[in-house]
Amino acid sequence: MNLAGSQLNLVFAWIWILAGFLSGMVLGLKFHDENWMGGYASFKRRMHRLAHISFFGLGAINLFFHLTLKDAAAGPYGSWASIAFILGGITMPLCCWLMAASKKFQSLFAVPVLSLVSGAILTILEVAL
Repeated sequence: MNLAGSQLNLVFAWIWILAGFLSGMVLGLKFHDENWMGGYASFKRRMHRLAHISFFGLGAINLFFHLTLKDAAAGPYGSWASIAFILGGITMPLCCWLMAASKKFQSLFAVPVLSLVSGAILTILEVAL
């Protein structure tokens, strides 16, 4: 793993944290309306909240990945882990928004979940071997 790959995760992390702030601002403009998007407990509104919080969570994961590998020697798994964490970060809010529009997109959640699981396994291999 070279620093360029890890650096990409650092930049992505802060972009995603900013996206969390901005998406929270958008959601916050209407949060006072009990019937917005079908009400607080509606599936659509829950999926939008999940997309919002995923920006923060997956931004943090990418930050942790960067911090984990920034001083590590180059290994065979780090570059793939970097890609997997960024792919998971991009596809999770997209899947949430697609699900908010239609439940027929539920199977797409396999993409971010498998990406993130792969990133974690590859990171473990990178630091353990």
